[in-house]
Amino acid sequence: MSADPQAPLRIIPLGGLGEFGLNTMALEYDGSILVVDCGVMFPETAMAGIESVIPDLSYLLERADDLCGLVLTHGHEDHIGAVPYLLEQVRTPVFGTRMTLGLVGEKLRERGLHDGVELRHVSPRQVEEIGPFQVEFLRVTHSIPDSLALAIRTPVGTVLHTADFKLDQTPVDGKLPDYHRFSRYGDEGVLVLLSDSTNAERPGYTPSERRVRDSLEALMEGTRGRLVVATFSSNIHRIQQVVDLAASHGRLICFTGRSVLRATQVAEDLGLLQIPPGKMIQAREVAQLPPHRVAVVAGGSQGEPRSALARIALDDHKDIHLEPGDVVVLSARPIPGNERAITRLVNHLTRRGARVVQESHPPCHVSGHASQEELKLMIGLVRPRFFIPVHGEYRQLAAHARLAREMRMGADQVLLAEDGDVIELTPTRAEITGKVPVGTVLIDGSAGAVQQEILRDRRHLSGDGLLIPVVVIHRASGELASPPEMVSRGFTWFGDPEGLLEECVDLVTRTVRDASAEERADWGAMRTKVQDALRRFLRKRTRRHPMILPIIIET
Repeated sequence: MSADPQAPLRIIPLGGLGEFGLNTMALEYDGSILVVDCGVMFPETAMAGIESVIPDLSYLLERADDLCGLVLTHGHEDHIGAVPYLLEQVRTPVFGTRMTLGLVGEKLRERGLHDGVELRHVSPRQVEEIGPFQVEFLRVTHSIPDSLALAIRTPVGTVLHTADFKLDQTPVDGKLPDYHRFSRYGDEGVLVLLSDSTNAERPGYTPSERRVRDSLEALMEGTRGRLVVATFSSNIHRIQQVVDLAASHGRLICFTGRSVLRATQVAEDLGLLQIPPGKMIQAREVAQLPPHRVAVVAGGSQGEPRSALARIALDDHKDIHLEPGDVVVLSARPIPGNERAITRLVNHLTRRGARVVQESHPPCHVSGHASQEELKLMIGLVRPRFFIPVHGEYRQLAAHARLAREMRMGADQVLLAEDGDVIELTPTRAEITGKVPVGTVLIDGSAGAVQQEILRDRRHLSGDGLLIPVVVIHRASGELASPPEMVSRGFTWFGDPEGLLEECVDLVTRTVRDASAEERADWGAMRTKVQDALRRFLRKRTRRHPMILPIIIET
């Protein structure tokens, strides 16, 4: 902390400013880089076969020797999901609470990284020296236990990062946000406040998590069949309320879905989830009990195709089958872009005879993010010299900036930044001075990183289908050994499809016969010639662009 205070502090968001997810930020001072969070974004429907999207981490990888630590604010996927991809290539100490590191540890074990990574557990009000940064961890309330804000002291001044938060006055676990420390930092002087913008367009206050209990209890009492509650697997407070209500209403609790089982096991091991003895059953036991004796917590509230709830909805779950009289509660806010998948899920659940209860009828979900009045209260407590809204699409960032100006922060004190912006701060100045490369990397669950070209091919296949002309050429003469065959998958045409394929066969036959002996002896040239001929013909005839993959066989 003895470095020159006139040297600037650089804050570089690598994700999370301009979209939901990808939350990753670098703080750089005097050649040292502290990384705050490293998250994923869930793929859009059009991203065929893509499991997750991570930020382009090339800036950090190029500066690998400068990394002094990775600090994680909480255990949501949009803040920790990309950690294994960073640690595969860079080893740096990782700081987080028990719940957060418990979830990270599971991810690292899955990828064979758990032995070589230094995980350091921290608690609220604990202070850690990480390179030139002194970090104090501050308790906040959010929709996952053990969530933290960060007060980062630097030689230039204090950076206060709220992370995801809301100011819940009656949290389920009884652990209030650390108002005292926020106010104390405000008294000492905060250089810049980085604050969660997710709900910056929502007026008023975000309701307490306890509000959900009344709705869930009414549903528990009024349901004669099974009650299935789908929520985010990390929302341990919500799951705890379901467990408590099930126990008090004579129901046994079942968890299903890989993510739910993993998160609840971590939380139970850490004492953050309390399950009364004898009240938990395995999925295989559900069918053996009367429906009114069962409550199920399932993953898949966003309509994910192979989630537990999706399999239940399609009557494809090995152990759990819905019947008329059962109730399914979607106790989660739809992530933007998932609306169609959720609609399909609801239709399938309804076909099974179940009644589906969604977010607000009755209110069975509350947000984990602060609304406008809480955001203004945070600004009032901290009273920063500069303000930078983070976490959200640009419209949310802009709405949060307007709130800050309503708090009489001048236009020169509020910076609207986006991914890749290099923000330089001194004790008296804050400005965007440059840009670093940012973007996204697509992750296929089985193949790892996927190039944009592969995604383009998948979209191509899903839209126009596939044609495979099979051409058998006699090795000695170079002539066709048999008529070409045309294999079609996903290619449709409103005219005469059989007649069209016959025309394609005739075209391929003529193309091969018209080729020179030299071309027929060159498989690569022959493939290209057949492909080009079919592409021109189909574009002119059908205005469609199927993927064409010729197969040339010598006999």
